[in-house]
Amino acid sequence: MALDGSGGYAAASGPAALHDDALPIFNVERVQLQFSVSADFVAAQVANNVLVLALATGRILRIDLGNPADVDDIDLPKRTAETGVIRRMFLDPTASHLIITTTFGDNYYLHSQPRQPRTLSRLKGVAIESVAWNPSQPTASTREILIGAADGNVYEAFIEPSTEFYRREEKYLKSVYKIPNQPITGLWVDTIPDKPDIRRILVATPTSLLHFAGRIGRHGHEGGGSIFTKLFETESPTIYNNSTPESLTKSALVISPDGPDDAASPDRLDADRSFAWLSSQGVLQGKLLTSPSSPELGEAVLAQSKILPTSLAGRSETRNLRKTSSQPGSDAIASIALTEWHVLHLVADRIVAVNWLDESVVYDQLVLDVGQQAINLVADQKKNTFWLFTTQAIFEIVVHNEDRDIWKIMLKQQRYDAAMRYARTAVQRDVVATASGDHLISKGHYIEAAGVLGKSSKPFEQVCLTFIDHNEQDALRKYLITKLSTLRKSSRMQRVMIASWLTEVFMSKLDSLEDTISTEAELSERTSTAQTQEHLAATQAAYQDFVIKYKADLDKQTTYDVISSHGREEELLFYATTVDDYSYVLAYRVQRDQWIEALDVLKSQTDPEVFYKYSSVLMNHVAVGLVDILTRQANLDAEKLIPALLNYNNSTRVSLGQNQAVRYLLFAINQLQSTDPAIHSTLISIYASHPSKDESSLLAYLESQSHQQSPSYDADFALRLCIQNKRVQSCVHIYSSMGQYLQAVELALKHDEIDLASIIADRPEGNQALRKKLWLAVAQKVISQREGIKTAIDFLKRCDLLRIEDLIPFFPSFIIIDDFKEEICAALEDYSRHIDSLKMEMDASAQTSLNIQQSIAALDQRYAIVEPGEECHVCRMPLLARQFFVFPCQHGFHAECLGRKVMEQGGVGRGRRIRELQMEVSRGTSAGSKRDKIVKELDSLIAASCEFAVKQIDEPFVLASDDQNEWAV
Repeated sequence: MALDGSGGYAAASGPAALHDDALPIFNVERVQLQFSVSADFVAAQVANNVLVLALATGRILRIDLGNPADVDDIDLPKRTAETGVIRRMFLDPTASHLIITTTFGDNYYLHSQPRQPRTLSRLKGVAIESVAWNPSQPTASTREILIGAADGNVYEAFIEPSTEFYRREEKYLKSVYKIPNQPITGLWVDTIPDKPDIRRILVATPTSLLHFAGRIGRHGHEGGGSIFTKLFETESPTIYNNSTPESLTKSALVISPDGPDDAASPDRLDADRSFAWLSSQGVLQGKLLTSPSSPELGEAVLAQSKILPTSLAGRSETRNLRKTSSQPGSDAIASIALTEWHVLHLVADRIVAVNWLDESVVYDQLVLDVGQQAINLVADQKKNTFWLFTTQAIFEIVVHNEDRDIWKIMLKQQRYDAAMRYARTAVQRDVVATASGDHLISKGHYIEAAGVLGKSSKPFEQVCLTFIDHNEQDALRKYLITKLSTLRKSSRMQRVMIASWLTEVFMSKLDSLEDTISTEAELSERTSTAQTQEHLAATQAAYQDFVIKYKADLDKQTTYDVISSHGREEELLFYATTVDDYSYVLAYRVQRDQWIEALDVLKSQTDPEVFYKYSSVLMNHVAVGLVDILTRQANLDAEKLIPALLNYNNSTRVSLGQNQAVRYLLFAINQLQSTDPAIHSTLISIYASHPSKDESSLLAYLESQSHQQSPSYDADFALRLCIQNKRVQSCVHIYSSMGQYLQAVELALKHDEIDLASIIADRPEGNQALRKKLWLAVAQKVISQREGIKTAIDFLKRCDLLRIEDLIPFFPSFIIIDDFKEEICAALEDYSRHIDSLKMEMDASAQTSLNIQQSIAALDQRYAIVEPGEECHVCRMPLLARQFFVFPCQHGFHAECLGRKVMEQGGVGRGRRIRELQMEVSRGTSAGSKRDKIVKELDSLIAASCEFAVKQIDEPFVLASDDQNEWAV
């Protein structure tokens, strides 16, 4: 079986990757200054991207490499003849503090802010060889630092810049340690994580390296006194001794710079810094471990260190390219610098880089021209850059992809985890994984090997057969899972095959564990029944995680077949549930009559089709539980559940109060507000066909529907059902709701439901004739059934429309009048009183007619008095000047003025008729009776009413045109 391994560690490298690997790790490039220098360099330092150069003339150039054009030109306070040539400089990692020492023993301090060096008077005559800066890297002051001198003294100093002329820069200076007859060529101080009072101090001389670790002293305020005295007095150093040094051998102590991005990056092999000590034997390289705690710390550091012999840098293929000096020590190491993985050696005119992991020389290059004199190698610990200074030139040692071959070294050393971390390409990771897996198999660590080989390109068949031959099923399972995780999604067939195989492996493992437990087979010495139980639980959990993660790669039918062949019900149902195949789970439960479990599955479903499919069988076995679930589902179509409800109703014999079909239908009607006629008709059908004679439930439903604007049930269908099942009261109610009161009363009387018929007879309140007809039908039934006429008549008094004469035709011909004599007499008295009332009304009408006739006759005698100065109420001219009208309200108008007023307010039709009549009169074409008729009609139109009085009544007291504020209270 050939697998596509592109999802794991595949060979995928392009031209860009090949070009990147072809470049050398180190490359020395000459730096071109943007200005000319008139003197030779005598010392140089680089820190935090700041370059400081010391010239033979005593000048100091401070250059910000981020802005090379900005150069600080600084002079020492004294001339070179007075103070000597600058011998060495020491720059702290932040480039804030610079200590300068000269050949005459003068020492100066320069802060990054002022441009004037200050004399360190207390250090007068001290030949400084090394400085250990404070690990907290302060910028305002140096705080507590250690200074190594050529006479073997180690001083503790606290230097703080001051603007006061007479104030010393050193707050204090104290000798804290001394190594007789040897210069202090290197110092380093750092802290131990989570132990702020513990310091580690490295002291280097040409013949020994001392490691101190202990607690420092404390003072009440900063700079109040020495803190290292206590450590040196109470702690004994761990010493690495060297043989007597050669006279020309240099000695130095260097520390690796901060790692890329962060020294504690998880991509690094560890977070500890490295150190390198140059001595006559070579370079001692090791890690600055931070554990265990002191005093064992020094022993651990030096025990894990190793010496890189001088011969590594001394033997060189480039050495023979140029004739070297025959002087002794021409091949001695003049200076060293430490990168993350390599030690840089300055050997005469060459730069040699040695990997300290496997002591291989990765770079050996002639750098200096004939006659060039090197000063030293310098590392910028903050920016991780490296520099070579000569008396006349500056070189930058550019590091490119330094850790690209680290994985190979780790692989050779069988440090596979580290090799995997530093393998960058897919090909590299594949090589490491394959080698690591083979190594683990050879050691018998099959489980670990499975995880590693699963990410490699080693042939799939070979790995699987290896595990099968060794009967390592757990390792095989882990390998398959790992391989499945590396395959691409497009490798569909391969993923399905591996996933199916994994299912078989899981089932076999579970079967094996259960057989071991159930049969109490003899277990190995290291295994107990409890451990087997835990192993079983862990395997089940692993199977479940596998199904959840890779369910898309499992063929459903194949998986069902594999699991079913092992009879693993729990795993089968778990898979079906995980892939949301609830139909399968429900079918499985139903086939085995596991009704409660089926309901548990149904509770979590939201697909309506699942409910429709299994509602019939579940209603017949767990109706109450099913209805509980159905009532919690808001997305169901109740109409599709009707077959299940009817099937349940036909197969069960319970009261209507316990009928679950009725319960759900009422829920659909009352809670879901269903108006579907099918739902309502189903409920009526169940009510009507129930064996119980009680119609209260059906009537209650019908009553509730009568309050609706339009009932949701089919009245004709309901009526047929009720008639078929002899539900008289319900039929009567339906007839009544349909407005067929006569049929309702007749049906009620047919079944001797007289009280019900009486109730129905009173319902048509707006139709008295129909109501009387209904009551007559009731009366006939009552009279025909009542034993005594007296009792029948008392019953019929409930209706005020019936009279004794209406009932007489229903009495038997042999009835005796004595039985209802009183009723007849009462009826006659009522008729007599009614006749008297009619006579009184007739007399009142006659008197009213007479009064009207008298009023009409009096109109001919009525008159009005018009005063001589009275005015027309329209034009305000004298009323008597022209023809006029006077109304009973005493308003007077000229005929023309009143005509115009009437036409304005009388409407279009009335105004048009008045104009026509006026034109007819003015033309004079009519005469005699015709003209009198026209004039009479015109007067009736104009003088029908007083327009002024009508206007005063109709118009509001305050008009819209009036000022409303005038009427404000």
